[in-house]
Amino acid sequence: MRVLFASMATVGHTYPLIPLAVALRDAGHEVHFAVGDEMHPELERLGLRPFRPGLVFGEIYAGDIAPELERVLPDLVISGWAVPEVFGEARRRAFPVLWHGFGRMFDEGIGLARPDGGRHVDICPPSLQDKGFLQERILLRPVPYSAPGEVPRRTHEKLVYLTLGTTFGTESVLTTAIAGLGKLDAQVVVAAPRVQLADLPPNVTVHPWLPQTEVIRQADVVVHHGGSGTMLAALAEGVPQVVLPQGADQFGNASALVGAGAAVRPEAVSAEAIAESARLLLVDGSYREAAGQVAREIRHMPSPKEVADSLAEVV
Repeated sequence: MRVLFASMATVGHTYPLIPLAVALRDAGHEVHFAVGDEMHPELERLGLRPFRPGLVFGEIYAGDIAPELERVLPDLVISGWAVPEVFGEARRRAFPVLWHGFGRMFDEGIGLARPDGGRHVDICPPSLQDKGFLQERILLRPVPYSAPGEVPRRTHEKLVYLTLGTTFGTESVLTTAIAGLGKLDAQVVVAAPRVQLADLPPNVTVHPWLPQTEVIRQADVVVHHGGSGTMLAALAEGVPQVVLPQGADQFGNASALVGAGAAVRPEAVSAEAIAESARLLLVDGSYREAAGQVAREIRHMPSPKEVADSLAEVV
């Protein structure tokens, strides 16, 4: 079977599609990936045949993907939520097509059109999914993906991981969070791409890139912006979270996490409030217990291999 994936060219939109793409590749299927150049090196390393449709950098429009559909002639198209014109053009040309989500169904007004109709590969655990999202879904276990890298050496009994993602990592919020977290008796590991930070507390290290999945696996608390990828990666490992939503779908994610008892959202984005929230999660086991319950739910969702094996029926 020949499968064509399509995604917006950002880590947050491309990486959630990789586990299913790799499972299809491992099952012997021919996998192609339509996405902007920024994502090509990692996709090439994985053997997923990336290409740039038209003059695309981020979004993919119908005019970009139309000739590629006729060139590749896929048996199945899998379109990320952020590239709705791929889904629409594939359907118009009578190619079998599925949506692929990146987390909870997002609210209106975040800059993306909510996908309507069709079948969705849904990586959000049902207990956290938007109750109004009633489309036909194929559940897929969220398997966090991150490029390989070196994990910092452990220096303290407790480890707090701080990230604001690849888009929302503003220097002011990072500096505020570090000022608070630096007062904890814990190692604080910070992922801060494209931001230069100085005068750090002795227990804080800042890195331009980290293998996030491996760092989260060792973390006692994750402090982040509420992005879907970080949220699901922490939930998969049963790690409680401090959420500092900045925009996009992050406010909805924060509400769902707090409602599940797996996270705290500080009342203010201040050094004191962030430190107090992280300190609470380090000493109050109820948050880790709630996060662990969602982790168990995730483990019972179908694996990428199981979903890959079932997709021939969709075709």
